Amino acid sequence: MASWNSLGLEITYEAFGWIAFFSWSFSFYPQAILNYKRKSVVGLNFDFLVLNVTKHSSYLVYNAAMFFSPVIKRQYHEKYGFGEMIPVAANDVAFSVHAVALTAFTLFQVLIYERGSQKVSKTCIGITVIVLLYAVVCVFLAWPNHSWLWLISVFNTIQVIMTAIKYIPQAFMNFQRKSTVGWSIGNILLDLLGGVLNFGQMGVQSIDQETLVNFYGNFGKTLLSLEVVLFDILFIFQHYVLYPVKNEVNPTIMEENITPLINSEEKPQLANV
Repeated sequence: MASWNSLGLEITYEAFGWIAFFSWSFSFYPQAILNYKRKSVVGLNFDFLVLNVTKHSSYLVYNAAMFFSPVIKRQYHEKYGFGEMIPVAANDVAFSVHAVALTAFTLFQVLIYERGSQKVSKTCIGITVIVLLYAVVCVFLAWPNHSWLWLISVFNTIQVIMTAIKYIPQAFMNFQRKSTVGWSIGNILLDLLGGVLNFGQMGVQSIDQETLVNFYGNFGKTLLSLEVVLFDILFIFQHYVLYPVKNEVNPTIMEENITPLINSEEKPQLANV
């Protein structure tokens, strides 16, 4: 089995991972706290919550299985080499567990707090049903030959797709409104920090092992980090360059006719990874 060649790089790897964990994890709390203070979830996009819980549940399956299963670790080494390190760290598993718990708690808030006439759109329901059916079919396909590494890669692919889908509505809404007023840039800055450090963590491992296998051996983590960084840079560009607050006639949340990419009776709002 592979081991670290440099103690300094190993410490850097762990530090990057846990800072990313805390950055991403902290970004979940502002929405939950706001819901509690208002005793209302009006204005929180329910489509985002459903897609987000699907995304994080899929990522938890991948991370936990890769980290804890000896069988899957053996299959990984048989495919990529026994000298390669497993590309999932303890902070990845911790983040996934925390993310599922916080998204589930937010869904619970939807049930107990005032929500007006909001509901999950048919488009979102359709996407979720298709994803779940696809995952079930893949389980039955993997079962006869015990193709568990392939199976968890399916869940990894699902979380990458869900990540991309959930970001698009906010970026499109900013473009339509020509404004980012009413949307927190602080959460995006934390999200960006987590994405950069998550990608940096993989880079540190590659430098130590002198190989890029961990990047394509865990393409889900690689694509997740790239998606987060690229979308957050776009959001920061929109907020500070394209639609700065100083150019707003009235820096308040304006009522506008917005057609979101994922239909809902409320405007979509961005929440973080």
